[in-house]
Amino acid sequence: MNDRKKVTIYTDGGCLGNPGPGGYGVVLRYGPHEKRLSAGFRRTTNNRMEIMAAIAGLEALKGPCRVTLYSDSKYLVDAMTLGWVTRWKANGWRRNKKDMAVNIDLWERLLEACRGHEVRFEWVKGHAGHPENETCDTLANQAATRPDLPPDEAYGRAFPKTASRRDDL
Repeated sequence: MNDRKKVTIYTDGGCLGNPGPGGYGVVLRYGPHEKRLSAGFRRTTNNRMEIMAAIAGLEALKGPCRVTLYSDSKYLVDAMTLGWVTRWKANGWRRNKKDMAVNIDLWERLLEACRGHEVRFEWVKGHAGHPENETCDTLANQAATRPDLPPDEAYGRAFPKTASRRDDL
């Protein structure tokens, strides 16, 4: 018998421009309990925020859980369910002979956040009236428009030309 807590996590991430100010939103559910999380960054990408949403949800868990994580990001769900991330990592974070994977810092953090949990990633169509996805979308957009957003330091290191535009200083 599996005595792990069954937790449902709904996530969404987005950017106002890509790259641009971005944010993520998370809704965690365990029985009757619900927790909402959100944060934003001054200059980042949509994909980084989708991954960060999953990380934030998983890192909020207090102990080993059985998790169903819903996301409207095919990039995130396919990377985790089709084994892309595992292959990239095994190949020195190369997607193929000439191209490096992107967002390596976040993929490593997500893999670590999954450790100790049974995680099933599920895709949900975005902007299709799914209540929890809509809530996460609202949280992400609100986070992206907060004043004084911190920089996404890793994005800045990976893409210094686009991360250091004067309008972001």
